[in-house]
Amino acid sequence: MELKTPLYDRHVALGGKIVPFAGYLLPVQYESGVIAEHKAVRSAAGLFDVSHMGEVTFSGPDALKNLQHLLTNDFTNMAAGDVRYSPMCNDRGGVVDDLIVYCLQPVTSYLVVINAANRHKDVQWMKDHLSGEVEFQDISDQVAQLALQGPESQLILSRITKGETIPQKYYSFCRDCSVAGINCLISRTGYTGEDGFELYCAPADAPRLWDALLKAGEDRGLIPCGLGARDTLRLEAGMPLYGHEMNDEITPCQTGLGYFVKMEKEDFIGKKAMEEMGPPTIKRVGLKMLGRGIARENFPVYAGGKVIGHTTSGTHCPTLGCACAMALVEKEAAPLDAVVQVEIRGKLVDAQVVRSQFYKRG
Repeated sequence: MELKTPLYDRHVALGGKIVPFAGYLLPVQYESGVIAEHKAVRSAAGLFDVSHMGEVTFSGPDALKNLQHLLTNDFTNMAAGDVRYSPMCNDRGGVVDDLIVYCLQPVTSYLVVINAANRHKDVQWMKDHLSGEVEFQDISDQVAQLALQGPESQLILSRITKGETIPQKYYSFCRDCSVAGINCLISRTGYTGEDGFELYCAPADAPRLWDALLKAGEDRGLIPCGLGARDTLRLEAGMPLYGHEMNDEITPCQTGLGYFVKMEKEDFIGKKAMEEMGPPTIKRVGLKMLGRGIARENFPVYAGGKVIGHTTSGTHCPTLGCACAMALVEKEAAPLDAVVQVEIRGKLVDAQVVRSQFYKRG
């Protein structure tokens, strides 16, 4: 049976088209439609319910030590209020999940946000690899999360909270902020390619926070947005999605996330396997479709008459006005600007190899 977030009744009341996703009933779109929601985020602001995401905490003298071992990034120089992205790998170097780490107190206290579909897998993986003096807790059911995204986000948020509690630096956060009288953690993060914020609060407070944000932004173009727009926005911005651009068999380096793998730090899970593999022979690329058709997930990609890889995500990009896709392909077979072919419904359609970040703010 699918679960409901604390905002389920709000979605139904606003005409949200509800679908099952990652074990939850969530709106894929509202009456405005995916394209309108997408464009609202690019030009004004959109509000998303992301309460299905998972949250866990590490606390105690060995909290940092455990993160260093579990994750590929380096967290030794994080200060309180810093946010950092990282893959988490298995012994073969494949990605168990990608996640976000919030430093509550250096060395001893961290909040980690994990993908909803991987919550129980991640929690078990982390528990199985804990060591030393660390307290690990899955607090997912105690946290609701809203994402306010778009160029008008800061102005909207400033109407219902004090300016000094709004994080000024990208990938930073402020704790114990009062937003419309509700205690929140506010982070300057998001999954859309736009400036914006993610707000964490108690589940019981989520409906009131949702209402306050929508009211604060009603004259600035703010509208509620669903899963459909979230996906088109992240794809335009070239942001990878677990289960598409990465999985238990694909390493971070193979999918363009090598920057977040700090091979120079002490041993971490997956390091030995990635060292033994050597430089990756496949890479993630962007594909701009030149012919008609949308390349969805797992469509073969050809160059010189042979298969060189497959698409991982694809859609029509409303901001760009064309169809784009991301793909994992043989590194040497698809140089930038090369024309390759994607097999769509039995036909080969030309596509140009481009950088996977199709859209960049500003």
